[in-house]
Amino acid sequence: MTSTHKTPTQKWQMPDTLIIIFFVALFASVLTYIIPAGNFEIKKVAFVNELGQTQTKEVPVPESFKYNLDPTSGKPAANGIPLFAEGGHIGVANFAYNGLTAGTMWGTAVGVIAFILLVGGAFGIILRTGAIDSCITHIIIKSSKFEFLIIPIIFLLFSIGGAVFGMGEEAIAFAMIIVPIIVRLGYDAAVGVMITYVATQIGFATSPINPFSAVIANGIAGLPPVSIPTFKWCLMGFSTLVGILFTCWYAYRVRKNPSKSICITANQYFLSQSQDQTHTNENFGLGQRLVILSLVLAIFWMTYGILDKNKAYFLPEIATIFVVLGLVAGIIGVVFRLRDMRMNDIPDSFVNGAKDLLGAALVVGMAKGIVLILGGDSATHMSVLNTILHSVSSVLKNIPTVLSCWLMFVFQSIFNFFVTSGSGQAALTMPFMAPLADLINVSRNTAVLAFQLGDGLTNIIIPTSGSLIGTLAVARIPWSDWAKFIIRFQALLFLIATTVMIIATYTIK
Repeated sequence: MTSTHKTPTQKWQMPDTLIIIFFVALFASVLTYIIPAGNFEIKKVAFVNELGQTQTKEVPVPESFKYNLDPTSGKPAANGIPLFAEGGHIGVANFAYNGLTAGTMWGTAVGVIAFILLVGGAFGIILRTGAIDSCITHIIIKSSKFEFLIIPIIFLLFSIGGAVFGMGEEAIAFAMIIVPIIVRLGYDAAVGVMITYVATQIGFATSPINPFSAVIANGIAGLPPVSIPTFKWCLMGFSTLVGILFTCWYAYRVRKNPSKSICITANQYFLSQSQDQTHTNENFGLGQRLVILSLVLAIFWMTYGILDKNKAYFLPEIATIFVVLGLVAGIIGVVFRLRDMRMNDIPDSFVNGAKDLLGAALVVGMAKGIVLILGGDSATHMSVLNTILHSVSSVLKNIPTVLSCWLMFVFQSIFNFFVTSGSGQAALTMPFMAPLADLINVSRNTAVLAFQLGDGLTNIIIPTSGSLIGTLAVARIPWSDWAKFIIRFQALLFLIATTVMIIATYTIK
């Protein structure tokens, strides 16, 4: 008789991100058989943007909600989606393809996917030249006395970026530069993600002037473009300080004991890139300096385009800047024979760089497919998301005020799993939350605050965020490992947001 038992070396492993996405898609498909779809009529509302210009946006009319009705009984009916659909329609088996091809060049999914692959390819060329490795070594030698300032300064700068111009997807490109430096300084890749992407989302969630969430939400709620600025600036400063302290605590803990890192494999990857024995004696010469100069000029070009309100660079422009950068770096590498580069190494390195991020691109598309299973995020189309939104707003009218305000925040946090766009979530939810605030006798500013905190803070953990998955991909951190690490900080932010919502309920008028 043979016995079957686990050996001491066997242990349970967190499922891969794609497996998690697949099971979430199955759960979403089950909901379509339980919850009737519904839709709203829309109207145009005017709001004043951060430039003082009046713009309009289409928003749902809360009182216009209607269910999808059974043609025979006339009662709300949950039709469910088929296992397989033809003609480009959505089915359970179709969700991956439909998600990958959804959207436009400006966002999820196809725009973010193209952005990830092109920027990844460009950095494949830059890394092939070896210029970043040489530069990092040079930086470590020259800045050893001041490196303790690197983490707080970069965290603060990226938090301001998220607050001022809604920085999110842009963090992917910056992470490609910063993560290797952070790892070489003795920290780990997770620290690099914290001081880039996570920092942007803290600024994004607490800013009074974020053009992609605060300004639009205020306009829909009938408030001035910039509302309760002192309260929000103080909240942003406090939240950023908490983020810096948490990151520094983890960073120095890892530096003291590298086994405490949650991404040992990623760290080894970046260290191996810079410790290739065939290149240990290369200098930071003219060729390498020209590649780094090209990188710096590209970052200035990108930053200028993002900050200039008339240009407002976004995914298409930023991706193109990095493609040009990759080509320039490749030509410099060939001319100066950096690491014996030849012309064919340019396309080979581009393909390899894009290939490294293919998994992230697939996750972005499949996450979008989950939203499509539920009917999409359009207010006018019949969808399960619209029904959930209507039901929640109806329930919140009938419970105690402070609990209603807190549940607004909780609902926005959950809803962000399905609609990760700040402006999109504002357009869908604020037409309900603003009048709801009137009904429960609290300020509409409180409703906007609940939206901002719920929309922004959960972006650091939800696997449906293309920006998060893209940043984790360039840092070589699986989402499952990241989730186990960031859940502590997420819980801390949740506690802070809960406290803020309670304070806001009684103090903001």
